[in-house]
Amino acid sequence: MTPTTWGAFLGAASAAGFLLVLARVAAVRRPRLDLRVLPYLRDLPRAGQRSGSRSFPPAPPSAASGVFGPVLRSAAELVERVLGGATSVGRRLERAGINKTVHDFRIDQVVWGLVAFAAAAAYSLAKALASPGGVVPAVLVCLVAFVAGVLARDHHLSSQVTARERRILAEFPTIAELLALAVAAGESPVAALDRVVRRSGGELSADLARVLADVRTGEPVGTAFDRLASTTGLPLVARFAQGIAVAVERGTPLSDVLHAQAADVREAGRRELIEVAARKEVLMMVPVVFLVLPITVVFAFWPGVVGLSLTAP
Repeated sequence: MTPTTWGAFLGAASAAGFLLVLARVAAVRRPRLDLRVLPYLRDLPRAGQRSGSRSFPPAPPSAASGVFGPVLRSAAELVERVLGGATSVGRRLERAGINKTVHDFRIDQVVWGLVAFAAAAAYSLAKALASPGGVVPAVLVCLVAFVAGVLARDHHLSSQVTARERRILAEFPTIAELLALAVAAGESPVAALDRVVRRSGGELSADLARVLADVRTGEPVGTAFDRLASTTGLPLVARFAQGIAVAVERGTPLSDVLHAQAADVREAGRRELIEVAARKEVLMMVPVVFLVLPITVVFAFWPGVVGLSLTAP
């Protein structure tokens, strides 16, 4: 082929590649149909989702999910059949504020197990290269690592639930006091809730924002707070929601109830702090006994030792 022919061929190939890139960019930049329609249907619950739960547009599928997705889903179904407890997992996901289904959580468990399996396999391979040994112990180590990774994800979910509930307890007295002040100023419970949600931020504020969204869609205030009381894992928050529901339905004074609940939460926090300090009293003595006291003794006796060594014949 002549140089002219080669040049024409390369130019045509370059032009075709450039056109393909432009076509792909145009396709990616074009908004999907669900993203254009979702803002108008955001208040409608999806299939298998409660009206009070949060919803987000699904992420675009990637090449990795297309290749490994079926395998991960099959492994997640196997983990679900072995472990069970879908109801408990779903409740903990809701209490942790994680917008995932139980199946998505099982996939996360499988991913954690595969990561632990890969780390154990790499360690076993490096050990086998250094000193060849049996294959069965390495396989057992990899299987144990996979199971440990699956269970570690479940334990991490429990820790996420505990951390979120601690944040809610820390926010609760302030939120309750703000609601009490707004109600005492003459606002209705819904208007006071709207004011507090707009002026605050946090986990409890997000839960109250979902309650406010349910109320604005036409649901009774008592029913919305009863749902919050049934879904939360904190007795204090459940009593708070039930107190507001009863106050709205029966017309009882709400300000005094909120002040009393905020005071109860602060008193419970002080009692818990005292109990934690009492349980860790021995650990608190460790730095005093093994760090402060020896340094004090050294400072007290070292000048005398030095003087004795200088005056000794």
